[in-house]
Amino acid sequence: MVSSTPHPSRLKYLSLGVLVLQTTSLVLTMRYSRTLKEDGPRYLASSAVVTAEVLKIFTCTFLVFMENKYSLRAMNLLLKEEIVKKPVETMKLAVPAGIYTLQNNLLYVALSNLDAATYQVTYQLKILTTALFSISMLGKRLGLYQWLSLLSLMAGVTLVQVSQWPTNSTGEQKVLTAGSQVVGVVAVLMACVSSGFAGVYFEKILKETKQSVWVRNIQLGLFSFLLGFLGMMVYDGQSVRQSGMFQGYNAITWTVVVLQAVGGLVVAVVIKYADNILKGFATSVSIIMSTLISYFLLNDFHPTGVFFLGAMLVIAATFLYGYQGKPANGTVKV
Repeated sequence: MVSSTPHPSRLKYLSLGVLVLQTTSLVLTMRYSRTLKEDGPRYLASSAVVTAEVLKIFTCTFLVFMENKYSLRAMNLLLKEEIVKKPVETMKLAVPAGIYTLQNNLLYVALSNLDAATYQVTYQLKILTTALFSISMLGKRLGLYQWLSLLSLMAGVTLVQVSQWPTNSTGEQKVLTAGSQVVGVVAVLMACVSSGFAGVYFEKILKETKQSVWVRNIQLGLFSFLLGFLGMMVYDGQSVRQSGMFQGYNAITWTVVVLQAVGGLVVAVVIKYADNILKGFATSVSIIMSTLISYFLLNDFHPTGVFFLGAMLVIAATFLYGYQGKPANGTVKV
């Protein structure tokens, strides 16, 4: 529980500031970590996903510990009652856990092949997929502003993709760049679909039960860890056996893992204290910061007028979607 001492408006803007910082930092550090040239082997994306899930489990366990007034006995009784003694309810989390694990791996693939700015804008398509799954699975209805925002979103993302398609390169370099762009875009699109479905599925489960959101996230994290570890051993098992699970880890890698682990907590706080317009503002600022840093510091992005037009349409869409009622993706996995 959050103390009532801090002024609500301060908590609102503080949480939004932290969200902008976390979102921008995660995208940029993840992109930097996947393009940084190193002497040894590059860290395994599958390993980073598994490590982040472990951190999430520990974080949520500590929050449950806090909710139970720092009583180990009370926390153990609660976890046993809600997880062990309710196997059917617990097993329901296996579906979104598997999808979230896939999604997290896809984001590493996307940022290995796309610059941070293009990724940030394109990934906002999760608003569209979440809205469509909310309509089909939860029976939600969208207002005029929501439908206009989705049209604006699709138009903006289309323009951004057109602006980034290689047209000046020739020969082999053009093929390689185009191929990389396709891989990155496909990875983002798959991540958007998985994010939309898993988020709505998780929201549906939360609405059907009265469990603590942190307990639900512990259940989710346990399945995500198991499935992520299995995937790591299947696809990167040989590398893990040869060089260890933490091969290629450095300060940047650990920063990415920590940012990914705490990201859901930050979003949860923002949803609790900030309204939808301000949340859209935070997303917009994050896109702009990613664009500027990607251009000036990472030097892997060269914006065009078409890109800026597309980005403005996407930013407008984030505001429009939150203009009436709560957004369809109001429930977020930690």
